[in-house]
Amino acid sequence: MSETIEIEFKNILTKDEYETLLNTFKVEENQIISQTNHYFDTSDFKLKELGSALRIREKNVNYEMTLKQPASVGLLETTQYLSEDEFMEATKKGILPKGIIHDRLEQLNISFNNLEYFGSLTTRRAEFPYKDGLLVLDHSFYLNSEDYEVEYEVEDFQRGKLAFQELLEQYGIPFRVTQNKIARFYQQKNISGLFEI
Repeated sequence: MSETIEIEFKNILTKDEYETLLNTFKVEENQIISQTNHYFDTSDFKLKELGSALRIREKNVNYEMTLKQPASVGLLETTQYLSEDEFMEATKKGILPKGIIHDRLEQLNISFNNLEYFGSLTTRRAEFPYKDGLLVLDHSFYLNSEDYEVEYEVEDFQRGKLAFQELLEQYGIPFRVTQNKIARFYQQKNISGLFEI
């Protein structure tokens, strides 16, 4: 189990912009890793209403369940590691394992029994150090759609924001208001309303 504050900046890219950044930073094919996010919420989207999200990430036969909640700066991420059996129970039967995330959701008056599995989004991800943070280049596939995105994960909001703005300017990439992956997933699934996480 771990709890961290996530501070990140993101921008949707065109395919050409994405490929330019891959080439600029000399990203090789073997540096790109595939991961899949599996999303959960109640049928009436109580987590969404709270500006929160629940996902299980599948990566290299490792599974971690993460609850994201708003924090004063960034997001509070609570992560719990799962076995393959727990992962299969969650995605095939909708049965989520007990633990710290169960306890957090109970504090929010959301019952584990009311959570439903809504689907998955697969990302081909390259990540590497950049200035004082981690630069991430994503190519995501979901619901017969795909998109490209750059993310910049940092510890200091102001310095990170400046470095990210400079990166976009340096490569002639316009700033685009960018929803997070779960919001884009649900939007493609035709579920109305914006996610703020």
